[in-house]
Amino acid sequence: MATNVSLCILLLHHSDPTAEAAGDLGVSLGAVGNKNNMPDQSSVVQLLKDNRISMVRIYDADPDMLNALAGTGIKVMVMLPNEDVATAAADKSYALRWVRSNVAAYPHTQINGVAVGNEVFDMRPDLSPVLVQAMTNVQDALAQQGLADAVKVSTPIAFDALQVSWPPSSGRFKDDIAQQVMRPMLAFLQRTGSYLSVNLYPCLTYMNQPDIARDYALGNANAAAATDPKTGLRYNNLLDAQLDATYFAMEALGSLGVSLKQTEHGCASGGRPKGKPPPRGGGRRLGDGDGAAAPSKENAQAYMNNLMNRVLSGRTGTPHRPDADMDVYIFELFNENGKGGPDDIEANYGLFYPNMQKVYEFVGFGGGGGASWCVANAAVGDARLQAALDYACGHGADCSAIQPGASCFQPDTKLAHASYAVNSYYQRNGRASGACEFAGAAYVVYQEPAGGESCFKTTTTTTTIGVYCCRATAASWCVANAAVGDARLQAGLDYACGHGADCGAIQPGAACFEPNTKAAHASYAFNSYYQRNRRGSGTCDFSGAASIVYQQPKQEDKGRVKVNTYRIEAWDQNSEDT
Repeated sequence: MATNVSLCILLLHHSDPTAEAAGDLGVSLGAVGNKNNMPDQSSVVQLLKDNRISMVRIYDADPDMLNALAGTGIKVMVMLPNEDVATAAADKSYALRWVRSNVAAYPHTQINGVAVGNEVFDMRPDLSPVLVQAMTNVQDALAQQGLADAVKVSTPIAFDALQVSWPPSSGRFKDDIAQQVMRPMLAFLQRTGSYLSVNLYPCLTYMNQPDIARDYALGNANAAAATDPKTGLRYNNLLDAQLDATYFAMEALGSLGVSLKQTEHGCASGGRPKGKPPPRGGGRRLGDGDGAAAPSKENAQAYMNNLMNRVLSGRTGTPHRPDADMDVYIFELFNENGKGGPDDIEANYGLFYPNMQKVYEFVGFGGGGGASWCVANAAVGDARLQAALDYACGHGADCSAIQPGASCFQPDTKLAHASYAVNSYYQRNGRASGACEFAGAAYVVYQEPAGGESCFKTTTTTTTIGVYCCRATAASWCVANAAVGDARLQAGLDYACGHGADCGAIQPGAACFEPNTKAAHASYAFNSYYQRNRRGSGTCDFSGAASIVYQQPKQEDKGRVKVNTYRIEAWDQNSEDT
């Protein structure tokens, strides 16, 4: 039977200060360049769901898209466009009207962020002096609507806002914005519990700087490391160096507690930069640097798969910030064919063509930013599978279900039993890096193998993984949506507590009574009901007042998904009722 575990904070398995960092992986959804051939909103949303994309950034507050996203549980960042920043800064009533019309008007859509402008320093430098005031007025408007906890305010900046980026420890913002704009902005972000939004393009940096090695730019494992001479920190990839340069720049202005979110992060699969002539005199190839071709699908695929694997596996820290999370919006979902024509690099950042076919194969989004499984590798043979099975069962995996006569004994093969055991070990160790290795006898997958709840199988291009009758399931939780209001939260709370949830800990004076809010108590009760019903289909709905998450929610989710300040009763995700 599953073990009942009481924890005052949502954890994957146990509270462990040394646990791996984590991140969410989403997409930016641009539509400027291909309004005429973009799929309709319902098709776009279905594509997001089919690919288990848990968060999306849009470059406006399009009502059709926001309505299409209602009830999906997909987190949405909307944008107040650059042309409205000055008005929002000068007129608090305008900011309030904008929030009412573009955020509060969509209670069933999980809007969790507002981008005030986009790359203002580059696109509209005249707005730089009023940018923080616009952010402040939008924040105040959200507070008036009771949404200040649920929806965070930020503004995406380009990486070239840094004046110095190497070595990372010398990272500094440009002189014209550092004191006048960035210092008060960082103070605002820290005060409101928000994050600094940065648009990062290591591939583009590589194209423009011929002294950067290809493997280092693409994040390949065989890249030669570069060492910061001031700190001695070693950097195995350009992304880490850019992230740490940004952290050091923030620290130089006295900001230590503000996190980063990568609101654009892309690598083009074709085209050439604007203003560059055709190949031979044109853009450097993201391959061998011979200047003979523009960016390629092969290299975009390598970069994106390295990035996805990193975020999904939880290896999100940097040399300077080893505990850092990594939230990334990949730029972008679709190739925007109208951006300067097919030969323009700007038209070639998509994961999909507008007809919804993939531009190249990619790892995947992992369902909620981090769900993953460990599967045995049939190619290594029975002897190595047996060694992996023995190790997993001897070091904490629950292997009782694969004993003779137990529910998961069949099929009685080394492959099936090993896959069950290594996945149980992997889940029990918090899906930590290295917990699915077994000397090459297992590896991680980020798309749940298909085939139903009782048995499943999957294949790769080289190996049939096999058929298993059971598995140790990935962690998931049921959390309340504060935006639906206290009345609906109370109704859901009453139902859960009246139908099997253990609500003793949220009674007055009990361990999880504080914070005494409807959102906190409802999340506790909803999750208890969901876990007690074995995370069954339909057990986390409560008439739209709750949704499932697959990763420990972060601080910025507090409010709409208010989970990390109170106790939630969780079932041991690695034990299966037999």
